[in-house]
Amino acid sequence: MDSPLASKIFRRLLSHQTCSRLRFHPLTHGRLLLSAPGRTYYRGSKEDDGDDDSRQTSDWQMRTDYFPPDKFRDHERYPVVTSDMLRSRRERPKRVKMLARDFIEDSLYNPHYGYFPKHVVIFSPGQPFDFNSMANEPEFYKQLGQRYTDFEDELDDEMPNESRQLWHTPTELFRPYYGEAIARYLVTNYKLMHFPLDDLIIYELGAGNGTLMLNILDYIRDFDPDVYDRTKFKVIEISSSLASLQYTQLTRNASSRGHTEHVEIINKSIFSWDNYVPSPCYFLALEVIDNFAHDSIRYNFITEEPLQGTVLVDNSGDFYEFYTKQIDPVASRFLRVRDAACSRPFDHPLRGPRFIRKFRSRLPFAPNLTVPEYIPTRLMQFFDILRDYFPKHELLTSDFHALPDAVKGINAPVVQTRYQRRVVPVTTPYVQQGYFDILFPTDFATIEDIYRAITGKLTKVMSHSEFLTRWAYVQDTATKSRENPMLSWYKNSSVMIST
Repeated sequence: MDSPLASKIFRRLLSHQTCSRLRFHPLTHGRLLLSAPGRTYYRGSKEDDGDDDSRQTSDWQMRTDYFPPDKFRDHERYPVVTSDMLRSRRERPKRVKMLARDFIEDSLYNPHYGYFPKHVVIFSPGQPFDFNSMANEPEFYKQLGQRYTDFEDELDDEMPNESRQLWHTPTELFRPYYGEAIARYLVTNYKLMHFPLDDLIIYELGAGNGTLMLNILDYIRDFDPDVYDRTKFKVIEISSSLASLQYTQLTRNASSRGHTEHVEIINKSIFSWDNYVPSPCYFLALEVIDNFAHDSIRYNFITEEPLQGTVLVDNSGDFYEFYTKQIDPVASRFLRVRDAACSRPFDHPLRGPRFIRKFRSRLPFAPNLTVPEYIPTRLMQFFDILRDYFPKHELLTSDFHALPDAVKGINAPVVQTRYQRRVVPVTTPYVQQGYFDILFPTDFATIEDIYRAITGKLTKVMSHSEFLTRWAYVQDTATKSRENPMLSWYKNSSVMIST
């Protein structure tokens, strides 16, 4: 049912005004579009309401939005839903409203139409690259591009798909060297802190193809059999299709089948976790937290009061953004924790002199609220789960600290789809659920302070290349020109570790 719909939507998308640009780039994520032209409204509390006419003319969020249809009556009568309430639905909802984070969560993770459960294909290059035989880094680009083409050609031979959502991870590109670096970090710290009193227990959140799991276990088995005997690897995977793929990878040959007794694949959301783990363990969250749902917050220029974003889905399936003064407890708590915990300045829509903001707000056609700030409320809840259920954990997380082509706002996401092997970025996160990747940059300085405040643990943040230089055998990924793709790629990524 989705394939004809996807093709129809993509044809519409390629001529849609919200597409910022079209570009061919076979090596990044992608997604698809069906949305309304992005209307935004400010809805005050009931105490602030005047009559209907005054509200319709003065409370639209963006004064420059021309002739938006009146959706206030729909906003009043449509029920509020959450992503948890929508998990059992097989069709995308209509005639409802929800918080921005619930819309994003539903778009990415709904079991029946979400991006990750239904549309994601993770690129596998086949045999590991022989970096030492390459002349330079451009030769790596060339070989990678060819393998990308060959990989997708094989998929199209089996089942053509113009809207295939294909992307890659450093684990796949630099296999097995990237996974071996993680394994060295784990084994070294385990031996220093826990061996031989405790087992080496590793949790991986969102294991993709299962490649990192196999690379880590292969390394420990081959180089430290005593530790391997004490190793337990547990995958927490929200996607049923990816969980099945990981099990297939685990049993595909004799070498990987040898790990079966050491592996447990748990098909559930980390946010549904209810099992207390008292033992020391290592928790891996690599290239995962960028897809955690965020809340959207705007601020009044004059009063500096925050307002929280909600999304209305009308009878036609179009999306409209509203802002209300009623901040829900999760977003309110994040703002309080951030203000109390952060010792370093962070980017914020209200930074700068107040009189300049006030002056700009009075200019003709100026908006009456700031640009949106996207706050990582789901990430805060993830830290809560680590504190409550994994009290002796040590976290290793890596993700993007900056992203190009983001939508407008502070800490704003990149929203993009892929059509006919082209990446298509769009300018709003409120697009057809399930067809778009919505990924956020991570402000590591801020989330480090928040993580410390919630868990009480010590942390260290470093660049991606700094971590790999310390724990990888970097000569394995060096070209003849001494360029090193594993170190030069992902320069916009950082790593945070805790003890």
